[in-house]
Amino acid sequence: MKGIKTVYICSECEYESPKWLGRCPKCNSWNTFVEDAVAVESPSAAKKRPSVARTGENRAARFSELSAPDYIRTETGLCELDRVLGGGLVTGSVVLLSGEPGIGKSTLLLQICDTLCKGKTVLYVSGEESRSQLKLRAERLGVEGERLYVLTETNIESILEEAKTVSPDVIIADSVQTMYSDRVPSAPGSITNVKEVAMSFIAKAKSEGISVILVGHVNKEGGIAGPKVLEHMVDAVLNFEGDKRQSYRIIRANKNRYGSTNEIGVFEMTDTGLREVPNPSEMLLADRPADTSGNCAVCTMEGTRPLVAEIQALVTPTSFPAPRRTSNGIDYNRTYLILAVLEKRLGLKFSANDVYLNVIGGMRIDEPASDLGIALALISSLTDRPIPDDLIAIGELGLSGECRGVANIEGRVREAARLGFTTAVVPLHNVQSCENISGIKVVAAKNVYDILKFLKPKKE
Repeated sequence: MKGIKTVYICSECEYESPKWLGRCPKCNSWNTFVEDAVAVESPSAAKKRPSVARTGENRAARFSELSAPDYIRTETGLCELDRVLGGGLVTGSVVLLSGEPGIGKSTLLLQICDTLCKGKTVLYVSGEESRSQLKLRAERLGVEGERLYVLTETNIESILEEAKTVSPDVIIADSVQTMYSDRVPSAPGSITNVKEVAMSFIAKAKSEGISVILVGHVNKEGGIAGPKVLEHMVDAVLNFEGDKRQSYRIIRANKNRYGSTNEIGVFEMTDTGLREVPNPSEMLLADRPADTSGNCAVCTMEGTRPLVAEIQALVTPTSFPAPRRTSNGIDYNRTYLILAVLEKRLGLKFSANDVYLNVIGGMRIDEPASDLGIALALISSLTDRPIPDDLIAIGELGLSGECRGVANIEGRVREAARLGFTTAVVPLHNVQSCENISGIKVVAAKNVYDILKFLKPKKE
């Protein structure tokens, strides 16, 4: 077709190549080139393009004369989602919500429409479902939505034209990969089209103060489909995680210009939609076995919220020349590090055993404050000596076998005491900060040798 050429664009850095390459020469990523069609503009057409008038915010302004805008937050009706957003949906912001197919993205957005419509006008744009399908889901979720408008359209120009008629306060686009622009000759979902559609929504949000929520598909690696620049353009990037075969879902922020990126929200998928889990610690410890070796409770911080999780370890004699090492929810390299410390400092022969580590509930623990609990669980499983059920271990383990202090120790110990734990093993450096907390006994551990005394005698 005249005026259109085919190029290959890297989905990571947007490097363009006239032919497909296995490895991007700019960012060195493998198998990231995607075929796309772009319009070729002649030099004469470029000269005829009118220049942008330098008025208003297009002109440079003195920094001392700038005024900070008073952003207004709107509660979504789900406290767990508001926590991740930083207190609510900011007026004029653009939020990108991603997750695997069937994880519950559309269900979540339709649920918050019920609360948003009480004070604002919401335009729900669906490119994947018909009006009858949306109505059927809304009835199941109990969503009435008096000021909710539904539009089933994929053309961005038609969507923006309809938005002028409705004059919404919030626009929800489900999903950005199904929409296209007439100005782009490539197919919907291509890198060029995704960028063009996203930029149109962002311009609409910033110019008219409309909050926009974009739904993004994920690729087989789990990343957001399309170029990385899409994540840089929006104000917040939320990831909806969880196993579709289980009922619990976790939403976390990878980017948030108006709040913290450390908070998480926990939900449970039910027949009537997503239900908030305000106390995830109790959920994670609900079916914890009693008086069993290899189990230890730890406390990790997710933003300002302390979460008590259960770590399970299974150490069995190996039948292979090289023993297996499997960890679920714990960093693989961290597992090797802790095993090396225990084998070197305590003389425990993990090298002759297969090691399996798991965090219950699908949680992922990344901070070093769980090292002490992991070490206790491994030693308990190897020696078949149970850990007291009312004991929780908090602390970082050094390569010399020393227990190092961690941050927010007081909040962690208070959460453990609230859940019924009576003994907390913490590094010596942190003892003074939490020794006055009632209902729990705080015991110091100076090094890895001190934690051996907390194991029960071996069962006969």
